[in-house]
Amino acid sequence: MEPGMRIHLPVSVAEAEIKKRYETIPSASLHPNRDEIEYLKRLVIYKDSAILVLNKPPKVPMKGHLPVHNSMDVLAAAALKYGNEEGPKLVHRLDRDTSGLMLMGRTRESYTRLHWLFTSIKLAKTASQTWNTACESYLQRYWALVIGAPKESEGVIYAPLTKVLLDDGKAERVILAHPSGIDGAQEAVTQYRVMGPTINGCSWIELRPLTGRKHQLRVHCAEALGTPIVGDYKYGWFVHQRWKQNPQPDFEPFTGEPYKLRRPEGLEVQKGSVLSKVPLLHLHCREMVVPNIAKFLSNTGEWHDNGTPWSKEKPNLLRFIAPMPAHMKISWNVMSSYLV
Repeated sequence: MEPGMRIHLPVSVAEAEIKKRYETIPSASLHPNRDEIEYLKRLVIYKDSAILVLNKPPKVPMKGHLPVHNSMDVLAAAALKYGNEEGPKLVHRLDRDTSGLMLMGRTRESYTRLHWLFTSIKLAKTASQTWNTACESYLQRYWALVIGAPKESEGVIYAPLTKVLLDDGKAERVILAHPSGIDGAQEAVTQYRVMGPTINGCSWIELRPLTGRKHQLRVHCAEALGTPIVGDYKYGWFVHQRWKQNPQPDFEPFTGEPYKLRRPEGLEVQKGSVLSKVPLLHLHCREMVVPNIAKFLSNTGEWHDNGTPWSKEKPNLLRFIAPMPAHMKISWNVMSSYLV
């Protein structure tokens, strides 16, 4: 083998990697076994005395109920105690098929205060100016691949949401609320930025939710912008049908030549990417900035408005970035020539 030589993997190898990638939790037991514990620990990207941060893969449910025992909350509470009497608790939620950064509180105090922060910055504020300033810097940024392109390259979506019940109350759907506001509407605000040109009928966009409503980003993309997220069949089924049946040629922004997707040579199209017949949801919580709450909590859980005396050198903010799951990486790689 010499430098510069190209290696072609057999399809069987690629399929083996796909299988590993889409396996979630090995079993469905309320009592995690050794494999499950190791699996969950591999997802942890940060740990201190107050919080855990995980990079959640797609297709893993967040909240357990009777038919779902392999959810993140149940298994993490059992497998990620790290010597504490109680396991960590979910500060916020991601949809089952959404990937990315997930924050968990390791103590009651950290969970409560961060849950307030994700609900409303006003709720989280205290008499401490240092803590309040850190709270105002809190943010989440998602990357999403959408069908089509928003009319404006960036903007803010102010579109309240409400829920409707379907199938005799067995299912629900989130929709844009009526302007009158008499149908139980909840305020929902999202900043967005288009990251590059439309390629293969799709665009990459960055989303920053300023409120935390259920399915907020998915509904705002599908109904407010008219560009449903790739793989979101709940809110973009008919658009997906038209997109797959009538692909539109795109052109290089500089040469004017037809744009060709950069398919990896020697491999079949991998499952879930934009090149597959049935893509997975392309929505990923990539970046998160949160207050360093461990700086304000003592080992006994006592709150210190100005930080504990022994933590003055610690930063007031923590910033995390999570790599995309494999199916989104493939889509990014084949479309990324002109992203900004």
